[in-house]
Amino acid sequence: MIRRSMEKSVETHEHKFGGSGFITVRNLLNGAAELDNKGRVFAHTTLNPGCGIGFHPHSGESETYYILSGEGEYNDNGTLCRISAGDVTHTHSGEGHGIRNTGNEPLEFIALILYS
Repeated sequence: MIRRSMEKSVETHEHKFGGSGFITVRNLLNGAAELDNKGRVFAHTTLNPGCGIGFHPHSGESETYYILSGEGEYNDNGTLCRISAGDVTHTHSGEGHGIRNTGNEPLEFIALILYS
């Protein structure tokens, strides 16, 4: 299967998990069926300057971010870390995280949620 950019599902979420501003999510695969029921999200996410996803826990699933561009602050179970292009974050089931763009350019990353 090849999915062209115009065929991707694009969503905008405001104040995701209590975060500031809005996020844009381009679903690279659409839901559990396209992930062979092994996960629920494989997406290219964009946070504009000042925008973020609030802290939230994961249960029965893990989430990985691969930072493509920009810079920000990542909340890893209450520990704040600086992140930038090339960094990878991982949140196990039973843990929580959040992310915020602290730079002047869009923060873009690939998000992957897999079931545990």
